[in-house]
Amino acid sequence: MSFRSSDLDLISEPANTLVYAKGRGVVIDEPSIVAINKVNNSVEAVGTDAKEMLGRTPINMWPSAR
Repeated sequence: MSFRSSDLDLISEPANTLVYAKGRGVVIDEPSIVAINKVNNSVEAVGTDAKEMLGRTPINMWPSAR
């Protein structure tokens, strides 16, 4: 998936999501993963924080790739 404007590009790949800003280069390079609390259906963490939760979360919190 890709989103482009005159100043920003958003590139979402299976492993990482990149945001490129014109004149600044890559400003965000994070894993494409989200940790969701299955009890209340809320987002608990995204990117690197969610990836660090893999294998350490209780049963009601499952990080999942986008």
